[in-house]
Amino acid sequence: MSHKLGRSNFGDPANAGNLMSIEDAHALLNEWVANERLRLHMKQVAAVMKAWAIEKENADEKTALKWELAGLLHDADWEKYPDDHCRIIIEELEKRNIDPAIIHCIASHGPNYFGVEPESTMDKMIYAFDELSGFVHAAALIRPTRYEGLEVKSVIKRLKAPAFAAQVSREDINDAAARSTYSLEELIQFVIDHQKDVS
Repeated sequence: MSHKLGRSNFGDPANAGNLMSIEDAHALLNEWVANERLRLHMKQVAAVMKAWAIEKENADEKTALKWELAGLLHDADWEKYPDDHCRIIIEELEKRNIDPAIIHCIASHGPNYFGVEPESTMDKMIYAFDELSGFVHAAALIRPTRYEGLEVKSVIKRLKAPAFAAQVSREDINDAAARSTYSLEELIQFVIDHQKDVS
């Protein structure tokens, strides 16, 4: 389903650097999202985004929080407002005068759906990790040992099986990996390593 946003500018540039606390973000999540699986997905994407910012981008604490907030809130309106997915959380963050970089990142996490191209590294990585995070989690759940011993090659094998987690767009995963300039294998390994302990 298409949720084209019809714009590519979000928030007020004057609000650059304005972040909400991680506690306020979790409070918003708990208020809007009843589904525990969906909340877990957003927490996993947040953990992977924060880890990437620190380990790969040498981000300081404030920048890492920006990445974490984008990951944590990217699907915040999906359950409550499925027909207006992304639009509602964007408007909420604009009302709260949040840094436009976070809002743009959330708006660009599915360019084929929202019509917003990923521009910054943060944008490109949320696009890379969103579908992949959910897919890796699905691959872990069917194993008796879950993430323990989960190998990249078995995730790749499942990606090649269209019936497994059929709702996950392989096209998006491949497109996002290509834009990230990292190999799919590297991205999968990073996801496995950084979301396995998230609960």
